[in-house]
Amino acid sequence: MNLPQQVRLVEVGPRDGLQNEKQLVPADTKVELIRRLAAAGLKTIEATSFVSPKWVPQMGDNTEVLIRVLGGEAPAGLDYPVLTPNLKGFEAALAAGAKEVAVFGAASESFSQKNINCSIAESLERFRPVTEAARAAGARVRGYVSCVAGCPYEGPVAPEKVADVAETLLAMGCYEISLGDTIGTGNPVSISRMLEAVLRRVPAEKLAGHYHDTYGMAAANVYASLQMGVAVFDASVGGLGGCPYAAGASGNVATEDLVWLLHGLGLETGIDLDALVDVAAWISAELGREPASRVARAVLAKRAKACG
Repeated sequence: MNLPQQVRLVEVGPRDGLQNEKQLVPADTKVELIRRLAAAGLKTIEATSFVSPKWVPQMGDNTEVLIRVLGGEAPAGLDYPVLTPNLKGFEAALAAGAKEVAVFGAASESFSQKNINCSIAESLERFRPVTEAARAAGARVRGYVSCVAGCPYEGPVAPEKVADVAETLLAMGCYEISLGDTIGTGNPVSISRMLEAVLRRVPAEKLAGHYHDTYGMAAANVYASLQMGVAVFDASVGGLGGCPYAAGASGNVATEDLVWLLHGLGLETGIDLDALVDVAAWISAELGREPASRVARAVLAKRAKACG
């Protein structure tokens, strides 16, 4: 079996993980979280989202957070992408020093209509001014595709629909396409079928997996994706971020869980697992709960037993 020897993890905890928290997280905590993640070895950390605070109050401090994180500019070897759903958001991000932005599309018409009140085609056209402005400014653009395995309104999503959106985002200028199993219903079979369709249009080196762990399948889906040549995966420290479409369910796969898997497979990540568990414990305590990550809980319990 030929697996990629190196895997890049994109840490989405500070943005995707925190955006649905009911309590407002102070900018100081967000900046410290990003700093600790970088110290643990994460090289790509999604810092914030330049959306209207009316819709996502948690990201209302986006400019302050990004400016403080960059400190003038990102340290060598570190990337701090931000979400910019429209041109206004892109311009604000650029003014704050962003060098990489992300746009979101969906493979489900119902999901697109209910979330951003437009069709898939219309949403993609809204991104075109962003990608053009980014190209002119020398900024990179990453594309996200939601609902690649299932939709909370439509059920299973046809792989060819995912391939259509991914191909369009690539042609639009996105350097990488992150395929999101938004409700976590994918399994190794359905994810492999989806990837087969996408890989006929987009090369593996341009793809990333963003698999939610709602039904406990995220690690298995990562493994299936590795076997198909995908070597970039999104994850959230401590499992931050629930699934808004399944009450009480987990959402983002925990970064520690993926690092445990990848290191067990003998793959390089450049991440210090023990340091990452410390970050998970710290941010979870700041939010008043235990880490959602099973690996973090196991490591912390082992430490406690050794100290006891």
